[in-house]
Amino acid sequence: MSTQSIKQRFGIIGNSSALNFAISIAERVAPTNLSVLISGESGTGKEVFSQIIHQLSARKHNKFIAVNCGAIPEGTIDSELFGHEKGSFTGANDKRKGYFETVDGGTIFLDEIGEMPIGTQSRLLRVLETGEFIKVGSSQVQKTDVRVVAATNKNLLKDIQKGKFREDLYYRLSTVQIEMPALRDRGEDIELLFRKFSSDFAEKNRSHNIRLMPDAASVLKRYAWPGNVRQLKNIAEQCAILSDQVELNGAELSRFIPDNPSNLPKLIDSKGSQDNFSEREILYKIMFDLKNDMNELKKFVLQMAKSKGFSTDAIQDVGQESNNEIEQLPQSYSGQVKSEAESKAAFIIQNNDNFNESEEVEETLSLADMEKMMIIKSLEKFKGKRKNAADELGISERTLYRKIKEYEINL
Repeated sequence: MSTQSIKQRFGIIGNSSALNFAISIAERVAPTNLSVLISGESGTGKEVFSQIIHQLSARKHNKFIAVNCGAIPEGTIDSELFGHEKGSFTGANDKRKGYFETVDGGTIFLDEIGEMPIGTQSRLLRVLETGEFIKVGSSQVQKTDVRVVAATNKNLLKDIQKGKFREDLYYRLSTVQIEMPALRDRGEDIELLFRKFSSDFAEKNRSHNIRLMPDAASVLKRYAWPGNVRQLKNIAEQCAILSDQVELNGAELSRFIPDNPSNLPKLIDSKGSQDNFSEREILYKIMFDLKNDMNELKKFVLQMAKSKGFSTDAIQDVGQESNNEIEQLPQSYSGQVKSEAESKAAFIIQNNDNFNESEEVEETLSLADMEKMMIIKSLEKFKGKRKNAADELGISERTLYRKIKEYEINL
């Protein structure tokens, strides 16, 4: 199948060389069973390429499922992917199949693979290498034949250095790697996509179809598009709804495009690097800010104490101890940052008044204590009938029995 045929079949718009190269890689790797890692910014169309790989493979008549690893809580992702046995954890009232068992013979697309917990990464590596997995709460090894296509918008090599991603899993996933081009690097494709989105919206909603004037097309090309194709589609639909002009000029289009591509805060140094600050350096700077604030506050309190006739010895001792501790920090960091941070300081002023000291103790219950209390109340409510108590607590009778033995509950 030619590149143009693939574009028409999957609704891909554009003629940039980077896009065509990514399509050609997907076409070549599709007939194989190799794992594929698709990397690129958010909104570049990574899931569309996973569909291309599945539909052009021998597995096209079997199931395909897309899983967003970042949207599944860490405590349940193992159960979602590999399944669980009844009673394996609180709330596991029934036996459940996981995605790898359900999609046996098909393709599973793991989006945002960089968000997957380390423990789950070990399980996934086992599946990729041997095709074997174990359900949560089970001791039986099961086999599956699933092709894995993964995607990420993160730099996994940096995550490997930080210990957030397994190196062996990275090299197992990235047998073939497809790099998705950002929209700002696709040049003439931006105008083509805008026309396509506005035309589709006008046809669907029976509204007027807007056209771009030359200066408006230049505005589109100059913008950075941090949200990529997804953001371009949103802006095209906004223009179709809110603009009264059929022919859109640059000034009118600029009303719908944000001035600042990104409002996210960034920590940078004088050379523009975002990775050169260590946590230790930041803490040193905060400590020197606190030292300056402490000196100012000490002067203020000394003046107040003298005016009221109090002894100032205790205040001077506290200030001196704080200064001595901060002076032990490296001198190279002194005076680097002028503080805007707020700090809290407490001073004890000694005088002849007597104070009644009292200590307030806040009682807190641990999760285990709260669980035990709920079980006892439920059993008392149903006069020791475990089945009714288990139904009210939302757990299996087997789990309730185990909890009663664990907490040594006698009713």
